[in-house]
Amino acid sequence: YSRLALSAFLPAPAPTGADNPTGTDMARARPLAGLRAWLITDDKAGMQVQVRGVAEALGVAWELKQVAPKGLWRLGGAYRPPDPRGSFGPRKGLAPPWPHIAIATGRQSIPYLRALRRKAGPGTFTVVLQDPKTSARTADLIWVPSHDRRRGPNVIATLTAPHSFSSERLAEIARTVPDAIAALPGPRVAVILGGKNAVYKFTDADDDRLEASLASMARLGASFLVTPSRRSHQRLVRAVDRATAGAPRFFWDGTGENPYPAFLAHADLFVVTGDSVNMTGEPLATGRPVYVFEPSGGSAKFTRFHEALRRYGATRALPAEVKSLDGWSYQPLSSAEEIAREIEARVARRRAMLGGLVGTADGRGAQSPNTLGAR
Repeated sequence: YSRLALSAFLPAPAPTGADNPTGTDMARARPLAGLRAWLITDDKAGMQVQVRGVAEALGVAWELKQVAPKGLWRLGGAYRPPDPRGSFGPRKGLAPPWPHIAIATGRQSIPYLRALRRKAGPGTFTVVLQDPKTSARTADLIWVPSHDRRRGPNVIATLTAPHSFSSERLAEIARTVPDAIAALPGPRVAVILGGKNAVYKFTDADDDRLEASLASMARLGASFLVTPSRRSHQRLVRAVDRATAGAPRFFWDGTGENPYPAFLAHADLFVVTGDSVNMTGEPLATGRPVYVFEPSGGSAKFTRFHEALRRYGATRALPAEVKSLDGWSYQPLSSAEEIAREIEARVARRRAMLGGLVGTADGRGAQSPNTLGAR
């Protein structure tokens, strides 16, 4: 496999948190830029991608509060108390000064968000990403993907999940083309591989189907940017290797700097396995064509997800044999931006209703003046 360490070529995402409380110049212009935010989730990378995406779109100074309840504290669902023994719990971490905004995702995060909401009061605007399977009172705003059924006055739904690949970040990455990518002739096809999970099975026949489809693209003159994931099983990786071996390519073998951001910025067309909502959604921030390969299995939710993207005009099912590398276009999808705008609008309405002052409980339970506009 050809590979190249891209750390010298890829600009890092704009720093956040205490080192740069307002993020990029664009973030500084946002109405909530610089406010303190807590991101409450577990150690799952996909969950952290979503909360970070919304925080970076808002331009807030965020701090990750990772939860890891143990033993009996994992039982009882969202209505149990938070584990008091963790690094973020009632005995430490879950204490003033309260954030202006809290964004949580994942089942294990909900008890902590509910506790924060009780303690901090309306001075902290609370957001849950993904259906918490609890009442609407769990948070001020709940985001769900459109293929979920939940709706309500404080629910926002979007076609894709939030992530950190904003149009500004992609444009910044695209300003520099790494040599390993510049050497590839167009059209460049990024192949983004997932793997087996609880919903999709990836049979041997599925691996072979993907191999045949990619081989047909190679015969049409495509070059390839290939990135497996941790879930990609070896038989699938070998099938993609065979399909693209005779074409110009950059096949990442998992060592060195992950070239995935550069692949997003510089590919002309994408082939993505449809087993992940996050992985399918990120290329849709580019506005460039995305073929989706669906392995065996699936679920009603995934069916609704993929059908909605095809109706929007962003994706097409990967054919058994690709006849042409001609593309199509659509308005890029940026769920993080949509969610950020909704948060900004709702915070503005809360400020107006309460005359700009929002009470937040201090450490003694009394109310001390604090505004969501305070920097």
